[in-house]
Amino acid sequence: MTAAPDRIFTNATVRTLDGSGDPAEAVAVRDGEIVRVGDAYEIEFLNGVETDVLDLGGRVLLPGFVDAHTHLQHLGRSLVHADLSGADSPGDCVDLLAERADADDAGDEWILGFGFDESAWDDSRYPTRRDLDRASEDRPVAAFREDMHVAAVNSVALDRYADEMPDADVRTEGGEPTGVVVEAAVDVLYEAIEPDAEETRELLDAAQREAHRKGVTGVHDMVRNSRAPEVYRRMDLDGDLALRVRLNYWSDHLDALVETGLRTNHGSEFLRVGGVKTFTDGSLGGRTAKLSEPYADSDASETGQWVVAPDELRDFVDRADSEGYQLTAHAIGDDAVEEVLSAYETTDDPGAARHRVEHAELVSDGNVERFAETGVVASVQPNFLKWANEGGLYDQRLGGERRRRADRFADLLAAGANLAFGSDCMPLDPLFGVQQAVNAPEECQRLSVTDALRAYTRGAAYAGFDEHRLGTVEVGKKADFVALERSPWEHPEDVENIDVALTVVDGEVVYDAR
Repeated sequence: MTAAPDRIFTNATVRTLDGSGDPAEAVAVRDGEIVRVGDAYEIEFLNGVETDVLDLGGRVLLPGFVDAHTHLQHLGRSLVHADLSGADSPGDCVDLLAERADADDAGDEWILGFGFDESAWDDSRYPTRRDLDRASEDRPVAAFREDMHVAAVNSVALDRYADEMPDADVRTEGGEPTGVVVEAAVDVLYEAIEPDAEETRELLDAAQREAHRKGVTGVHDMVRNSRAPEVYRRMDLDGDLALRVRLNYWSDHLDALVETGLRTNHGSEFLRVGGVKTFTDGSLGGRTAKLSEPYADSDASETGQWVVAPDELRDFVDRADSEGYQLTAHAIGDDAVEEVLSAYETTDDPGAARHRVEHAELVSDGNVERFAETGVVASVQPNFLKWANEGGLYDQRLGGERRRRADRFADLLAAGANLAFGSDCMPLDPLFGVQQAVNAPEECQRLSVTDALRAYTRGAAYAGFDEHRLGTVEVGKKADFVALERSPWEHPEDVENIDVALTVVDGEVVYDAR
């Protein structure tokens, strides 16, 4: 006799996203796994004495969202420190930082804020040292742009760390540092504020709660010079990890990974080794993404910069691939995407290895086809389309023609490329990303509701070798779900304002707002 399910989710509109067609009404779960999907009447007969039945009241049940590119420690910082994502000016950043300093019961030396985006401000400039000196003249202050490639510091912080920062990455005006720093200079700041294991646990706990609130059940987390891998393992051993975390280690971890015998896909149900990540270029916000043509709003010769030079990139790709690792390479500008694809094409089978390009904001026609031909995963962020409207960041940095060819999700999908959606925690909110993709200004960017949701579920699962256990609502898959208050198909113009009602991981309810 078949054992009764532990839990039944019923009276729902179940969209399986497996291509099977009509929605189901109920799902039965046992031992964290889906054992039946069908109509409510049929599944009611499976109900046992100890079965927990959850009536979803007609809500839409989807596979849990898998975010293919996150920085959860960074997200936790924005939740614990000053959240600058809602700031509307440099002065507003200062006010938020000052409020955080006043409320700092722990007495931390640093005053920190995360997530500003100046491109949407009327005064669209970075905060400067003079701005941040108003938050404090005796404690170090740092405000980090949401792309994590740009930061602003006050005079205390600049005086303390300027000697460690490459001159080329410290912005000046009239020969004097402005307090704005980019790329390697930002890394100096991250090293200075790196939390210990106890604080890292606090940050990751906060980030996990926020992920559940947004319907996220799995993440591919990018980690570097951090206690996060250690803390994640402790959370997993303690039974406190309720996200399926795939750790993508930075390139400087490669030697340690090889020596310890860790390889891509090693791990437990909740914590696995992903790939190794490298940079190529910087960001469009910082004018450090590597372009084939100059930026529209700067000197005619400025085309960005290599964070990792092409020769160094090819050497790293060759070594990591030969050791059996998946590769994830940050590449935003069209020059950078070209170099990454070329490096991957020197490996035996980049598609089988599921090598990935992270971001791919500018992709030429030829490289759209190369994604499809090679099988390389386009790990992209639909929320970046918030910059794609006329007058937005893309317009400022790239001009109208290139703006209309940025983030070509529809073109990539039509060509047959593997498309995986993530957020880069800018913000971590799949429904916001789906909103941007479904309502994108250009046809080459715009996806249907179904295709956008698939990129945030089974597409992201595929990018992590997880399509056999995650990404759709099917018998044999893990019972990871999100229930929505309204249907995205019925409200395509307002997806971002649909509330998450319930988040389920491994059959257990981890967030309930019903």
